[in-house]
Amino acid sequence: MKPGRTVVHGSVPDAHVSVDEFSEAQEAEGKLSKQDEEDKLMNSLLENDKEAIAEGKTISEALNQGIGAFTPDSLFEKIVKNYSIAEQAYGPALLRFLTTYNPNYLQRNARIPEFQKELKQKITGVIESLKEKGILTEEGAIADKGVKLASVLLLAEELDALAPRGILGERFFKKTFTYGDRENVKAYAKGDRYKDIALKRSITLAVHRGHGTVQKHDLRTYERQAKGQIHLVYAIDASASMRGRKIEQCKKAGIALAYKAIEEKDKVGLIIFGDEIREAIQPTDDFKRLLFEITKISARKQTNIALTISKAIEVFPQHAVTRHLILITDAMPTAGEEPEQETLDAVELAARNNITISLIGIQLSAEGKKLAEKIVALGRGKLFNARDTENIDVMVLEDYFQVG
Repeated sequence: MKPGRTVVHGSVPDAHVSVDEFSEAQEAEGKLSKQDEEDKLMNSLLENDKEAIAEGKTISEALNQGIGAFTPDSLFEKIVKNYSIAEQAYGPALLRFLTTYNPNYLQRNARIPEFQKELKQKITGVIESLKEKGILTEEGAIADKGVKLASVLLLAEELDALAPRGILGERFFKKTFTYGDRENVKAYAKGDRYKDIALKRSITLAVHRGHGTVQKHDLRTYERQAKGQIHLVYAIDASASMRGRKIEQCKKAGIALAYKAIEEKDKVGLIIFGDEIREAIQPTDDFKRLLFEITKISARKQTNIALTISKAIEVFPQHAVTRHLILITDAMPTAGEEPEQETLDAVELAARNNITISLIGIQLSAEGKKLAEKIVALGRGKLFNARDTENIDVMVLEDYFQVG
């Protein structure tokens, strides 16, 4: 390990995001300008503060499950009355954080009077501790500090997941994707960026030529397509069916998109939708704001894609930039009198406004996939069919790098 490099272990699996790496990212173009509170929270995580990590995960899990506040008596009553319903509402991970007990142990003992007394004390103690630290308000609602703690944890986890894929510090080329086309490669020429060197191709060519080392004329670089600035809007479905793991992975994908696009001098907007628009942010280079708003997304109610597309038309700037909407959902529209037709009408309007639309569908039904295909055909974008949630960030980034 290099001197001065601090790493996260324990609750953040195999994390290796360094303080130096994060600090450098913060300073780039002022997009991640240092803020005392965020610095303290990030340092706590990077210094392996297990308590801070657990608290961050608690808030993150609560938001993912659609829970915005904690009441000890209500939580206790749900657990002892019907553990299965409590687990469905809160999720096993959150119950473990709030009670300090393994879910299986909790389920087996929830009806025992002696254990119930101890359980209530544990729950009250955990929640009171979160209030004392300002992570929850006095009323038990999630405070801004709690969201910030969860946000830096999500950022650390996603940066750690992206680093092995080659996205940090160098261009993430289409050839690395399972889902996309291969990027063109050419001979290295004066003026090409070192970060665009195709290392594997260069080394392979040197070996074929019998060279013991890679020589200048062995070097190959990826061709970069000239483009103007791209303005993106990341529209995330926060309907009830997205609760839990789905919403968490979509948040991380949004964080990855914002991080990389802003690094590339592009701008990212955000729309959070369900049966109505809950948040709409115009394309910006304010990473801190995007990180906070993405983290606090909480899933509930229905899906209204037509309203989302109409809102996207409003939030995009009218001046000459490339405008691209990325929709991410696990279901086709359910809100509105004629949800399918209203959605296609909105897509046509967006197309007339020179907005392209791609859609990432999570486990879409056959009927949903048909509508999704119509949306991307009209929107001149791409359809990604995610059978699970593990590669959503890869799909989002692939789509971004094919825009322009």
